[in-house]
Amino acid sequence: MNIDIEPIQKSKIDTVDFNNLAFGRTFTDHMLVCDFANGKWQTPKIMPYGPLSFEPSARVFHYGQAVFEGMKAYKDDDGDVFLFRPDENFHRINKSGARLAMPAVPENVFFEGLKKLLEIDKTWIKKGIGNSLYIRPFIIASEAAIAASPAEEYKFIIICSPAQSYYADEVRVIFAEKYSRSADGGVGFAKAAGNYAAQFYPTSLAHKEGYQQIIWTDANTHEYLEEAGTMNIFFRIGDKLVTAPTNDRILDGVTRKSIIQLAKDYNIEIEVKKVSVAEIKEAAKQGELKEIFGSGTAATINPIKGFKHQNEAFELPEIDNPYASFFKEKLLNIQYNKIEDKHNWRIKI
Repeated sequence: MNIDIEPIQKSKIDTVDFNNLAFGRTFTDHMLVCDFANGKWQTPKIMPYGPLSFEPSARVFHYGQAVFEGMKAYKDDDGDVFLFRPDENFHRINKSGARLAMPAVPENVFFEGLKKLLEIDKTWIKKGIGNSLYIRPFIIASEAAIAASPAEEYKFIIICSPAQSYYADEVRVIFAEKYSRSADGGVGFAKAAGNYAAQFYPTSLAHKEGYQQIIWTDANTHEYLEEAGTMNIFFRIGDKLVTAPTNDRILDGVTRKSIIQLAKDYNIEIEVKKVSVAEIKEAAKQGELKEIFGSGTAATINPIKGFKHQNEAFELPEIDNPYASFFKEKLLNIQYNKIEDKHNWRIKI
């Protein structure tokens, strides 16, 4: 596949303090841009990272046709670069796009474009567990028209941001009672940009109460727990791990499905089922709720220290050998090429 390449004149990498990176605020030298016009995707371009020009009438600004993915590239001790299950991200961005009536990105544009971009900006990927390159592919409607219908022109773009270990502050959550992240038949399963914007206000209300995230409940009854913020959620009751099934309200997370498989590999009992608020509160009262943790690309696994529902607040116990730490270690060792990858999740660039 042809890719037009416009290299930068001088790299900005020497101006970056890699020991003090704020997540998602520093970007590599180059980006990939591919236009969809006249019914087909055009030749991809790799160009210097920088502003793009859009007309004020670009449909993305008015009707929200925008979907994205989150991926990471990792460098092992020998300097080789790997992706983790990138096929999942490729299929999911097109599944998300289809729900918003957007054209599918061809496989060769996605993978060959990404590979070439990573080869060009390879020096931005640093060795060492915790260091990675966060990759953000996205599609937006770029056509200049304010008619309320799907656009006929789009841009597929990949930008990259160097990242460090994600050490979050202690996280406590509120179980949602009023607001909903998504509803049956909606776009909750898609990584649509508007899904995240809709969470910001109720999450800001949680912040005012001293909580960092919301675990969303089903929109119909608010009786069943589904996912939190940008993460899928796992609960450990006794020695059993439980998580909600995916549906058209819940994102089919790559880290989530990897944890499910690893649990099976290491004979940890896991059940995918509807998880009720009442069940989790009762388990907490009985001392059977050992852990809650979220899973996602940015943090890999994020332990949750406590939760609130209605007027009841619960703190989780400090335990030895938590599942959260176990799964995080296993995932990182696969991603950084330190242990066998029997499921072929690790793809060398």
